[in-house]
Amino acid sequence: MPSYYLHTENARQALVAIANGLSCVRLSTDLNLSEQDFSLSDKGLVLDEDNRLSIDELKRIVKKTQRIYLCRNGDMDPLEDRSSGYYKLVPTAGAPLLEISGVKMHISKGTDPFASASEMAQQAVRKGDKVLDCCSGLGYAAIAAHRLGASEVLSIELSLEVMGLRAQNPWSNDLGQEGIVQRQGSSYELISTMPATSFDSVIHDPPRFSIAEELYSEEFYREIFRVLRRDGRLFHYTGNPHVAKKGSSFVDGVICRLKAVGFRHVGKVEHLMGVSAHK
Repeated sequence: MPSYYLHTENARQALVAIANGLSCVRLSTDLNLSEQDFSLSDKGLVLDEDNRLSIDELKRIVKKTQRIYLCRNGDMDPLEDRSSGYYKLVPTAGAPLLEISGVKMHISKGTDPFASASEMAQQAVRKGDKVLDCCSGLGYAAIAAHRLGASEVLSIELSLEVMGLRAQNPWSNDLGQEGIVQRQGSSYELISTMPATSFDSVIHDPPRFSIAEELYSEEFYREIFRVLRRDGRLFHYTGNPHVAKKGSSFVDGVICRLKAVGFRHVGKVEHLMGVSAHK
């Protein structure tokens, strides 16, 4: 069945067109991947025979600036999951970002979440690489790695809620491409089951430290080092947490632990809020 994604900006565009007496409006209903023309009436927006939005429904969407609505089969539902915490997709000028309990899980200021994830992949991935993508989220970095020419990408995500949202996200559709393998589970647990020297590059984009301290541990970094081949590359998103005490930063601690397990050329990548390293 057809699916349409609407948020503040495109609902506002429809309302302006209706107010101006236009008979149609050009909208993106797949979250900025493409555009097409839709019919208007004095009563609202016509997506298709089964999906029509009244002016009141469009006004309700406009008011919810941090929400995306999925319209299909005559229903309009927010793209969110409240079964455990509050997971939702949030609109941007490009790809949607993932927000968990009010915390944005992507770099979005001054950029697009898909673009920033692509830059992270570029830090580590080369054509022909076998790539491990830990804590994959919406899968943007895994898709970027595949587009860079990776021969295989193993994408690991723990959260069933996140996997449910990415299954509904048009920007995540390429996770179904041949060469990308999706696994649900704990990166911390699964990495120990993987053979040594089995990956050319690793992208590690964990939740914040307070949620998943073990994913910033020397023990986990030792496992990343073990599964990387010689000269393998790592990009590790750390975020930009506050300095705990004067003269000592969280990111410096990450760098020290990476060096302790054997990584070399370890350095901050400021604009991506992360650290790159080589085996």
